[in-house]
Amino acid sequence: MKTAAREYRAHVAAVTTALCCCGLAQAQAPAQAWPAKPIRVLVGAPAGGTSDILTRMIGAKLNETWGQPVISDPRPGANGNIAVEMLVRSAPDGYSFMLMDLGNLSISPSMYKLSFDIIRDLTPVTTVTFSPYLLTTHPNVPVKTVADLIALAKKNPGKLNVPVGLGSTIHLSTLALEKRAGAKWTYVPTKGGQNSVLSVMTGDSDFLFMGVIQTWVHVKSGKLKLIAVSSEQREPTFPNVPTVAETPGLEGYSAGSWQGIIAPAKLSADIVNKIHNEVKRIIALPDIAEKLTSLGSRPQAKTPKEMGTWLASEKERWARIVKDNNLKVE
Repeated sequence: MKTAAREYRAHVAAVTTALCCCGLAQAQAPAQAWPAKPIRVLVGAPAGGTSDILTRMIGAKLNETWGQPVISDPRPGANGNIAVEMLVRSAPDGYSFMLMDLGNLSISPSMYKLSFDIIRDLTPVTTVTFSPYLLTTHPNVPVKTVADLIALAKKNPGKLNVPVGLGSTIHLSTLALEKRAGAKWTYVPTKGGQNSVLSVMTGDSDFLFMGVIQTWVHVKSGKLKLIAVSSEQREPTFPNVPTVAETPGLEGYSAGSWQGIIAPAKLSADIVNKIHNEVKRIIALPDIAEKLTSLGSRPQAKTPKEMGTWLASEKERWARIVKDNNLKVE
């Protein structure tokens, strides 16, 4: 009788342990299964821009690894803030991200009345690339150097048109150049970098700063004339192209675009780290790294913590510049 009782108690204990383990496995299953469906990546600019190109490039590699589509979802407008607001309202389940120009994100709190806080309501995931801007003109603009462009602008104050997304890093970078040069030109508001490029290519505008990915192909075709690069030192991809900073009076000038991935607040650290590690691996792949470098972009994968610290610092830096120049988005 005692033997039977002991055997019964042992059987009950074994069943209980099995049920507990089963329950634990079921509770862990969703996290282990991620991603189990397509991932949406919001882009705050029109299709064909830098963020869209990077999303498709990296998304194709993620699809190969995870077996789930990564879909670029362009939602342009308000310097990317329309897309960011959509992201903030998304569930932190690992199926909604955004790839964008982080400079634009860090400027927006100083330029717009936002319904969200870029530090509190977002999760930094990883940076992807740094890219300098190319200073290009329409082929018919009679300049060959930055000094020529400044001289032309001073001779014709306010008559040269520059297409920009108001409140963007490109807008503020061009403004900084204008102030340093003591020149005067007119800013033409556009929606998205591709529209800015088209504005110069068609002759509606005269020159622009824009990312390498969007402009280099048009420079090679002769539809845009390249006169300078915005990085502090010459780029290996364009060793014969001078920097803006080489122009007398503009020493130390530099500008560029950081592209990075953000997510809704409270996304699990496991998913954040998984995305960061995978993107870091992808942009180091020989074929991807070579393609990015050929486009003038440097693969750069800051960790989530590094990115968060940098983003907070950039927010404060741009706030000072906006205040000093009394900038407002009308």
